[in-house]
Amino acid sequence: MDKFVVKTIERANQNMIDEYKELDVSTVYEAQGKVGLISREIRPLQEGAFICGPAVTVVCYAGDNLMIHAAIEVCQPGDILVVTTIGDSSAGMIGELIVMALQKRGVQGLIMDAGVRDVSRIKELGFPVWSKAISSEGTTKNRGGAVNSDAVLGGCFIQPGDLILADDDGIVNVKKSDIDSSLELSKYRLQKEERTKEKIRRGELSLDFHGLREVLDQENVVYYNSVHELVK
Repeated sequence: MDKFVVKTIERANQNMIDEYKELDVSTVYEAQGKVGLISREIRPLQEGAFICGPAVTVVCYAGDNLMIHAAIEVCQPGDILVVTTIGDSSAGMIGELIVMALQKRGVQGLIMDAGVRDVSRIKELGFPVWSKAISSEGTTKNRGGAVNSDAVLGGCFIQPGDLILADDDGIVNVKKSDIDSSLELSKYRLQKEERTKEKIRRGELSLDFHGLREVLDQENVVYYNSVHELVK
C-alpha cells in the first residue's frame, strides 16, 4: 500500500456540523436512504455519548499503531479519529496516553475496528470511544500506513472529511458530497416523526395511520376474539 500522511483535509463548516448535532444516528441513517451505517460490531465503551464531526482517517497494519501517533499531529479541534486496520486485530491499539494526546488536540472521539485498553481511565477522562474489542494485548510501532486516505471501516467506505455521527445506537457516515442533502432530509424526517408523535398522543393507532390493516389483510392475518377460537 502507499504510505503517506495528508496534513490538510476539507471539513464541513461549523454551522453545518452544529445543525447535525441536533440529530441522531438512526434519523440520519434512515433519512439518507438507509446507507452509511457502520458495523454494529463496533460498540461504544460508554453510555450516553454522542459525537458529530469530520473524520480523520487512519489505516494501520493490525497490531501496529504507528500511524495513530502520526495522525495526532494533523488532528484539529472537533475532529473524530477513524481507525481501520489491514488484517484483523483485537489488540489494544489505543490506551490512556494516546487518548490524553487526542484530547489535547481537541479531538471529539475515536472510532476503530480494533481493540482499546485502559478502559477505566478512558472513561474517567470522559473521552468517547467506539471499538470492536477491549484487550490488554500490546502493539508495535514500526509499520507505515496512511493518514487521511480513503478507508473502509465496518463495511462502510469513508473518506477524510466525511461527517461522522456516533451514539448509543451506532455510527453513521455522511459523505462530504451529501452533507447538505442529508441534513435537509433528516430535518424533514424529524418533522414527520413529530407529526406521528402527535397522533400517538391523541391515541391513534399505528395500524391505522400507517395503513397497516391493509397489509395484514394482504398477508391473510386472521383476527380471533380469543385463543379458544384459534384452537377449534
